[in-house]
Amino acid sequence: MYYKHIMLAVDGSELSRKAEQECIAFAKSTGAKVSAIHVVSHFHLHIQPWATPKSVHAKIETEHEEEAKEIAQKMVSALVTRAKKEGVDCDGLVVVGDHPYEEIINNAENRKCDLIMMASHGRRGLDAVLLGSETVKVLTHSKIPVLVLR
Repeated sequence: MYYKHIMLAVDGSELSRKAEQECIAFAKSTGAKVSAIHVVSHFHLHIQPWATPKSVHAKIETEHEEEAKEIAQKMVSALVTRAKKEGVDCDGLVVVGDHPYEEIINNAENRKCDLIMMASHGRRGLDAVLLGSETVKVLTHSKIPVLVLR
């Protein structure tokens, strides 16, 4: 089976860059299109409500999200450029959400992707349990096949 449209989840880490390279090579060899996604988490201040006015909270949270989206967009745009230089049809998106795994799956479904590729950070033991893993959550909840790269 050849895959025609791959959703590549990226986070900017070194492992994610390796997954990007593998995905581009894979897509080039099969003629697949790639949609790269980066999910920016909502920023929530954990300050006592009486400590500062609500308008200050909202301003800080909004500014943080806007700056994070801007940084993510530059990263994703650079990835798209690298893929196109390799002859791979690629587009990118930056979305904001509290649950990255849901955004990855929902966007893959909406774009009719037939494969999700992403890196695993390889946490083990208590770290994996406490920190959770977006990769594990995607694997658990996705109906679309998932290729995990390490």
